Amino acid sequence: MPKVLIVEDDPAMAALLERGLTDEGYEVTRVDNGVEALIQATTGEFSAAAIDVMLPEMNGFEICRHLRNQGNLLPVLLLTARDSVDDRVFGLDSGADDYLTKPFAFVELSARIRALVRRDSATPKQLMRIGHLSLDVPAVRASIDGKSLPLSTKEFSLLRVLAARAGETVTRTEILEEVWGTTRHIDPTIVDQYVRYLRKKLQPFESGITIGTVRGTGYTLSDDTAE
Repeated sequence: MPKVLIVEDDPAMAALLERGLTDEGYEVTRVDNGVEALIQATTGEFSAAAIDVMLPEMNGFEICRHLRNQGNLLPVLLLTARDSVDDRVFGLDSGADDYLTKPFAFVELSARIRALVRRDSATPKQLMRIGHLSLDVPAVRASIDGKSLPLSTKEFSLLRVLAARAGETVTRTEILEEVWGTTRHIDPTIVDQYVRYLRKKLQPFESGITIGTVRGTGYTLSDDTAE
């Protein structure tokens, strides 16, 4: 039975989410503040978490940042009434996998949770190697010839997706689904922005790992040192 963490300080909303997800077969743990949420997320084994942004003691953005800084890959759905583009981008850049604005229909939240649980169960648990590049997926660490390649969580996720399909074209839509968890309310050009970040960080290493642009479609990662 998948375990889901609910972090919501509104008792009525928390009860609604707990009841609905329990009825759908999840084992639900419910807390109402950011500190307790971080404790549960770091000590428990959850398949996904639905976390309200506005919480006492520690907000949802801070929880996400702490988790990702610890290398914790718990899939996180942020819930908030703040629906500006800047807020959504800030939430995703904090390490959230998805973002849902209030008010929302429970069926949509349920669908988002199912998607996160599926992604969690399919997350690769091994060390990936492409030429001189190594990706330690569980630890969210990248290195080239043993030298650390410092990446944000989103940059690492993007590199992992491209590396997993090295030599293939990965579309912007596929990248948004894999890295950001959704194509809704997200400007697809954010993919181009993060590809630029990756290229800039890869350049000093002269590793032979390149990210090529497939015009109008997406990107492809290649190892130029491979024969």
